Amino acid sequence: MDIRYRNLTQSEIEQLERAGNYAEDWSAVKVADPFCVDCLRNNIFDGEVCLGAIERNKVTRGDLTLREGIYDSTLCNIVVGNHPAIHHVRILSGYTLGNNVLLFNIEEMTCTADPHTVAWLEPMNENGGRRLLPFTGMTIGDAYLWARYRGRKVLMDKLEQFTYDILGTKEGRYGQVGDCCVIKNTKTLHNVSVRSKADDPSCVDGCIVLSDGVVGYGCTLEYGVIAVRFLLGEHVHLEFGLRLNDTVVGDNSTLARCEVGNSIIFPAHEQHHNNSFLIAGLIMGQSNIAAGGTIGSNHNSRTADNELAAGRGFWPGLCCSFKHSSRFASYCLIAKADYPSELDIQLPFALVNNNVAKDRLEVMPAYWWMYNMYAMDRNSKKFAKRDKRVVKAQHIEFDNLAPDTVEEIFHGVELLRKWIATSKDGLVLAESMEKSKRPTVVLKAAEGLKAYEDMLVFYAMKNLGEEPPTIHYPQPTKEWLNIGGQLVAKQDMEQLIADVENGSIGSWHQLHDCMDTLWKGYPTQKEAHAYGVLCRLAGVDQLDDTLWQQYRQRYAAIQNYIEEQKVASRQKDDINPFRNMTYWDTAERDAVL
Repeated sequence: MDIRYRNLTQSEIEQLERAGNYAEDWSAVKVADPFCVDCLRNNIFDGEVCLGAIERNKVTRGDLTLREGIYDSTLCNIVVGNHPAIHHVRILSGYTLGNNVLLFNIEEMTCTADPHTVAWLEPMNENGGRRLLPFTGMTIGDAYLWARYRGRKVLMDKLEQFTYDILGTKEGRYGQVGDCCVIKNTKTLHNVSVRSKADDPSCVDGCIVLSDGVVGYGCTLEYGVIAVRFLLGEHVHLEFGLRLNDTVVGDNSTLARCEVGNSIIFPAHEQHHNNSFLIAGLIMGQSNIAAGGTIGSNHNSRTADNELAAGRGFWPGLCCSFKHSSRFASYCLIAKADYPSELDIQLPFALVNNNVAKDRLEVMPAYWWMYNMYAMDRNSKKFAKRDKRVVKAQHIEFDNLAPDTVEEIFHGVELLRKWIATSKDGLVLAESMEKSKRPTVVLKAAEGLKAYEDMLVFYAMKNLGEEPPTIHYPQPTKEWLNIGGQLVAKQDMEQLIADVENGSIGSWHQLHDCMDTLWKGYPTQKEAHAYGVLCRLAGVDQLDDTLWQQYRQRYAAIQNYIEEQKVASRQKDDINPFRNMTYWDTAERDAVL
């Protein structure tokens, strides 16, 4: 903040004291003009206090209107921006407040000044082996990079030094509250940075306890949240008694009523229910945890060092319980069950079921494509539509068919072809998807294989357009990484890491610039990847006009299939008599729905 502070005049000091204000050393209290002495009453100032412009105005945030100024509060070693409304804050210490900040009815809001006392966050693993230091401006990708690449010691040392370089500055250390932030009716904020600005304000309200964390732009925390050692991306909503610790929560996520600890959650995650439980997990976004989920409640070794990793679109049904360690491909839908053994589900867009009656695990590949096209199509659009972020530091791929999931589909095609070739009596058995002696049966394997191939064609043609390509595409990458929501070719990520290790990248800011550059080049890489998909399907290095026309015709047929299936999958609800029986007539149903 570019504010010019000055010393108080003797007349101002006398007026302040008559209004019930006290300072052991008034020379340590600085103010900016215009300064309305009448707008400070019954306060205690301790240490160095700098106050921005204060005038006779009223500040309104939602349904709360307060007088501008400082009332009935204790301020210690604090910098306050212009036009604050600070009322009934019992102790406010160690913070830098932006302009137009509203603080009301807060018991304790304190921050330590030494960056080396910042608490480490321990995500993904309860034994602390993936720990990291959160800082203001840290992205979800930053946290994942730091937590994931533990075998690269030089990288780890560099990232730690990058962070201390930031924490030692006013820009990055804890104790920052951004412009137009609202914090009210809150019990405790300790070593917390809240990012906020006029066009993207954050709000903390309703018996909140926060310690050692960063709140991103546009976040809302309300109704009894307790969060300790955390990092929130942009537009995260925490509410209704959530208990959160040692966790990174991605942009556009909502968590409520549940317990989440030691996890990294990528953007667009939903977890709303009282008895949902997520511990020691890597959830790669666009996900939903249903009621009764107990993910991480049981460990198989003598220490709490197991993990669960799930690709994009992870959706466990009601009352799912998993053994750690387990891994799931993207867009796995898990049927309600207590899964007795560790899982490694390698088929994307699959339905997974624990068939207790037949004592077997069942996996249906491409379930979304074959039986729930309405949801699949909607999921590709809704996450982008819901993205209201003003600041988009974390780049996100929202489409459910993208290079990462497409490569998983190719892997699924290889597995299905192998398992179908060795099937007996019409029963297709999978290998290495459950740590048990019982069989894993692939349901509708042939149909799933065809669906996968159609999904590959649809992805490729959708990204290439109607006209045949006129450029020579470079050799596409077949290995992609999801870095906090941004898809990055593996070789590009390896080069970025090498540049950090050799000193070519010397700060988090420079690393962010490199990620921005990769994002700008991503559409071209994606197009080249799409062309490569068609070539791989055809078994050629380059498409001729005959092959292109064949793919165009197949794409048109697939588009018709998609439209038909969207209607059919949605129509199941419309004609279901059990779904309609709670309404008197169709007029009431249509009005409600």
